[in-house]
Amino acid sequence: MTSATVTGPIAAPSALRPGRILLYVVLSVGALLMITPFLWMVLTAFKSDLEIAKFSWLPGELRWHNFVEAMRTAPFLRYFRNSLFIAVGETAFTLAVCTTAGYALAKLPIRGSKALLNYFILLLLVPFQIILVPLFLIVKSIPLFGGNNILGQGGIGWLNSWWGLIIPLGAAPLFTFLARQFYVSVPNELAQAARVDGLGEFGIFWRIMTPLVKPALITICVFQIEAAWNGFLWPLMITTTDAMRPLQLGLAIFAQNPAEVQWPYLMAGTALATLPMIVMFVFAQKRFVEGMANVGIKG
Repeated sequence: MTSATVTGPIAAPSALRPGRILLYVVLSVGALLMITPFLWMVLTAFKSDLEIAKFSWLPGELRWHNFVEAMRTAPFLRYFRNSLFIAVGETAFTLAVCTTAGYALAKLPIRGSKALLNYFILLLLVPFQIILVPLFLIVKSIPLFGGNNILGQGGIGWLNSWWGLIIPLGAAPLFTFLARQFYVSVPNELAQAARVDGLGEFGIFWRIMTPLVKPALITICVFQIEAAWNGFLWPLMITTTDAMRPLQLGLAIFAQNPAEVQWPYLMAGTALATLPMIVMFVFAQKRFVEGMANVGIKG
């Protein structure tokens, strides 16, 4: 006896509802508003001063030599090197400090760990501008650095130094909180089994737990590199020589005279400064999105 398979009619794709159409329109307008400044920057980098004065969107001709002149006007290679050194140094310091702190808050039986976690969450609400002056005074008063005595007096401390550019902004509450959230999601049974095998706590952290939270590490790296690369206010406060200034401060050389801003060179330099961040996000996009999607309010 054979059985016939009855197949119903193929369901036609549902028509777009008005609410979904409105959502697409709103998202499209939002995307256009977000990308417009970037397009204006790139197009302006190829214009002449006359075209900028007339405010024309499209350049009459692509003036590639604007990028060459921008590189000649300011020591961009030095600024790039400084920004790269600061970004790599801050990121390495952040990974070392924030991951260990996040692991301790998530997995170690620390008395008052809940209070410490709440403290870190409260720190997320504090704007950086509020702690800017106290942080500057602390950096200036570092003992035995920059001519200071044991009491932190008589010199400049970490001002105008790599220490001052990297260390103060390396340990951020946000990254400690992110690391803690990922370590909480790792089963405790893995750590317990490693302890039974005789592995020490640092070995558990380094060899067992940390390889399982790679999306968290990439997320922290992307955030910290972007913040360090685009840093302006803190380097402006503590650097006094051109040799220590990062890229964002170097771009200000084209706008020293508000009446004669060199817009083509400024936009060309800004486009070059933006390119590394775009490349980084393209290569880290998958893990970055995965990391952000896995962040939640865990116990």
